[in-house]
Amino acid sequence: MSPQGLSRRRFLGLLGAATALGTAGCADSPSAETTDPVSSAGDDPGLDATRLDADSQSRYTDVYRSISDSVVQIRVITTFGSAGTGTGFVYDESHLVTNEHVVADAEDLYVRYPSTGWREASIVGTDTHSDLAVLSVGDHPPAADPVSFVEREPAIGTEVVAIGNPYGLSGSVSAGIVSGVDRTLEGPNRFSIPDTIQTDAAVNPGNSGGPLVTLQGEVVGVISAGQGDNIGLAISSALTTRVVPSLIETGSYAHPYLGIGLRDVTPAVAEANDLPETSGVYVTQVVDDGPSDGVLRGATDDVSINGRPIPVGGDVITRIEGEPTPTTQQLASALALETRVGQPAAIQVWRDGTTETLDVRIGSRDQAD
Repeated sequence: MSPQGLSRRRFLGLLGAATALGTAGCADSPSAETTDPVSSAGDDPGLDATRLDADSQSRYTDVYRSISDSVVQIRVITTFGSAGTGTGFVYDESHLVTNEHVVADAEDLYVRYPSTGWREASIVGTDTHSDLAVLSVGDHPPAADPVSFVEREPAIGTEVVAIGNPYGLSGSVSAGIVSGVDRTLEGPNRFSIPDTIQTDAAVNPGNSGGPLVTLQGEVVGVISAGQGDNIGLAISSALTTRVVPSLIETGSYAHPYLGIGLRDVTPAVAEANDLPETSGVYVTQVVDDGPSDGVLRGATDDVSINGRPIPVGGDVITRIEGEPTPTTQQLASALALETRVGQPAAIQVWRDGTTETLDVRIGSRDQAD
């Protein structure tokens, strides 16, 4: 379920060329690299974006210096013999975070910090459903501290910078704002990646897996894709900090699953179903033997409005675990962040002219696979 007018366009530099879907992801061949990363100089300038060091040129200089030593370049040699590059960053004392698509099909894997040469790395865990991966490299260099993550969703308009290795140009930084939240990003399977952050900061092949950070040096998301036309998308801090600990502990993560087909409530859907407002998520179908089977109700028929078939008889989801769900994107975010596999979730629906609250025991996406 992609935002209107937006399709996922991602480069998979592991194959040495962009896929038909994308313009950001892994970079092209490492031969495109023309500069070496430069380690930051001087003491940590601090994270107060309103104060500049005497030798700073801007607040962007300060935030770059504060975390650039924790951002790495990734080099992948695939099982097909091709090579590609991407970006990662320090998560804790011995792990790095990057995108799953950066390290997919890796036969040999190397990382380079601004202050070191190439080091061999290994994959700890990957998750296609969130496009996240965790790498192990042993000890980091002394200057490579773990980064911090924002504790709440960033406000639209928050200034951010993207740090990474676009086209193999090590240690590059671009600036922009948070342009949108609660976006969904098409995954390489039947599911979408929820709760992604939209930015107009320039992201290009090679930025994938790098941090999108505030001017206080806190990560708002892990850069995953770029559409061009000033649209980049990053896996949110909230989803990342849910998935990554599980990848470190078990190598995988169980994503919540309802087992239903969905569509936004449009004016035609509201008219056909006599809904009080044009808002909410319409249940078009319920998967047999899925988590919602026998609890939620899908469409039972359809009617023609302006020559188009419109489903009728299905539930309209208006809240999940108390969180409003006016669109499929917000439902996807709430499901990902407010529910747990194996736990019951309170789902508020509009059914037959009244509001009901139903309990659904959340399943795992593995059930659908």
